[in-house]
Amino acid sequence: MQFSYEDHIIRVNMPDQPSLMAELTRRFRARQGFALATINLDHLVKLRQDRQFRHAYAAQDLIVADGNPIIWLSRLAGKDLSLLPGSDLVLPLARLAAAENVPVALIGSTQPALEAAAARIGAEAPGIDITACIAPAMGFDPDSDAGTQLLAQVRASGARLCFVALGAPKQERLAARGRIEAPEIGFASIGAGLDFLAGNQQRAPEWVRKIAMEWAWRMLSSPKRLAPRYARCAAILPLETMNALRQRSAR
Repeated sequence: MQFSYEDHIIRVNMPDQPSLMAELTRRFRARQGFALATINLDHLVKLRQDRQFRHAYAAQDLIVADGNPIIWLSRLAGKDLSLLPGSDLVLPLARLAAAENVPVALIGSTQPALEAAAARIGAEAPGIDITACIAPAMGFDPDSDAGTQLLAQVRASGARLCFVALGAPKQERLAARGRIEAPEIGFASIGAGLDFLAGNQQRAPEWVRKIAMEWAWRMLSSPKRLAPRYARCAAILPLETMNALRQRSAR
C-alpha cells in the first residue's frame, strides 16, 4: 500500500508483526539503526498539509498500518496488511530488546509519565535495560538546538532503541533526524504508547477495539479535541478510496 504526493511516495512496507520483528532482530544484530512509523488516517491528513512532515515520513525505514481505515484502504488496493497500532508495539519491541540485550531510551511527555511507563515496561520485559527517560520542554522543536541536545543525550545513554512518544509530526521529524545523527539507534514513533502504559491515558476496552470502534470511543471521551480531527479524516476518505482503487487496477 502506498500514498503518493507531489514530492514523495510513502509506502507501508511492513505487512505484519512477524515481518517487523524479523527485520528489527536483523537490524539489532547488525547494529543498524532505523526509524519506525505507524501510519494512520490523521497522519494522512497531516501529510497532505505539511511538506516537512512528508519529508520526515519519506525518511522512515519501516512503516506499519496503525488504524482500521488504513487496513480497509489496503484491502481495496488488493494488499493484505495487519493492524499494528504503535501503542500495541511497545511491549513486543521491549521484550525483543531485552532478548537481544539492546538498551532502551524513552522520550515522552512528562518525567512522571516516563518513570511510570518504565516501571511497567520493566515488569513486562524482564531484563530490559532502560538507560534514559527524557521529557523535552514544552514547545520542543526536533529541528532546533534542543533536538541536537536531546539526540546527544540519547547517544550518551548507550541506548540502541528509542521509543519516541511526542505525537505527530514531532516524533517522526525527530526520528528522521536521528537516522542521520545517530545511525546506530532505532527510533520507534509510538504516539500515546507510553502514556497508555503509565496509566495517564486510557485505551478503549478490548471489545470496542475488536469491532473497530476505538475511534468513536476516543471521540466521545474528548469530543471538543477529537471531533474536528475525525471530521478532517473523514473528508479525505473519498480521495484515498480512489487512490486505493487505482492501485488495485494497476496491479
